[in-house]
Amino acid sequence: MYHKDVLSNGVTIVCEEVPAVHSIAIGYWVKTGSRLEAEDEAGISHLIEHLLFKGTKKRSAKEIAEAIEEVGGQLNAFTGKEYTCYYARVLAEHLPLAVDVLTDMLYNSLFREEDLVREKNVVLEEISMYEDTPDEIIHDYFSKTIWDGHPLGRPVIGTNESLSRIDREKILSYYQRHYCPSNLVVALAGNFQYQEAIDLIGEALSSLQPGSIETKITAPQARSGLKSFYRDLEQVQICMGVPGLSLYDHKIYTLQILNNILGGGASSRLFQEIREERALVYAIYSYYLAFLDSGLFTIYGGTNPSNCQQVLDLCWEEINRIIESGITEKELSRAKTQVKGSLLLAQESVLQRMHRLGRSELVHQRFITIEEVLERIAEVNEADIQALAKELFAPENVTVTVLGPLSEGQIKHPCVLCRT
Repeated sequence: MYHKDVLSNGVTIVCEEVPAVHSIAIGYWVKTGSRLEAEDEAGISHLIEHLLFKGTKKRSAKEIAEAIEEVGGQLNAFTGKEYTCYYARVLAEHLPLAVDVLTDMLYNSLFREEDLVREKNVVLEEISMYEDTPDEIIHDYFSKTIWDGHPLGRPVIGTNESLSRIDREKILSYYQRHYCPSNLVVALAGNFQYQEAIDLIGEALSSLQPGSIETKITAPQARSGLKSFYRDLEQVQICMGVPGLSLYDHKIYTLQILNNILGGGASSRLFQEIREERALVYAIYSYYLAFLDSGLFTIYGGTNPSNCQQVLDLCWEEINRIIESGITEKELSRAKTQVKGSLLLAQESVLQRMHRLGRSELVHQRFITIEEVLERIAEVNEADIQALAKELFAPENVTVTVLGPLSEGQIKHPCVLCRT
């Protein structure tokens, strides 16, 4: 039920037929994001995402929104570090409309000066919203600390300063370089007839002239240590983490299980020990980010300033328990079952299927099936988990970022070997 076609102009189309549903999800994935921006372009990918909703040669901004909403569908987009996605979810009968609207947005937008001024203000408000949300902004502070000076360390939405340097000329130049056919993947999942869908999408994109772009990326060099950002808050926001794994690393499946056991949910070690047993936090969890050549593994927690050091030390203790004693067979079995369950439940959403299709093609240039993923998950054993934890969490790799009413002198690095 999976199909892949490459149009003569270089556009790649990947499809997955799901006949049992009534809807389709379609995404136009552009292989560009914040890590491909020059320093004076920081935030431009996200700004372009906003501008593509502001009007085309045949639709106003209101008409773009109404076109999908009036048939009960969804239209949205997001910008990441390495790609940007514009997508729609509609009933199967409205696939021609979704293709028309998305193609119109991506390749007929006007980029008017007045829209640029307005959307800059909208993004500035978005930046202010994040700054007023400490449990969100701490993650950007952490990325900047560990990858200082690298594009992956910058926030996707840019900064007040970087946005002020972006004008219409830069917008058009960046757009023309990156929104070329070879940089576009169209992913479609749901109830459709394959040949009809290919003909429809192919015709919609047939006027695009072949074009490509060569992009060079460099892996970030991580910095360890402790950095505190002072702010008068009720809570201290904590991120502690290490460089992780890239999307191509075969140990990514082991990392998925390690994350689940350490801080992936309410049954995880961190949640049970630090929240349930000691009541030191409301929220605590771990997560990993994987990119083309690098990654991050991060623990987040929010706590009272007086508990900050204890929470940091307890997180490090839990990590060392895995390094020194490993995990139990029961933990491994439970984690595998949880991961399998979440993967299979996601299959019931055409939107999630479309996301898997798009990301798989962008990264691996092929479709990685659920069966293949589950097979790799099943192969992970206790020794793999312990070895990976030891590899990642060497004391010299650990970075700690704290946001709240504490100075650096009031906090010690949880790794004794790193304390100065």
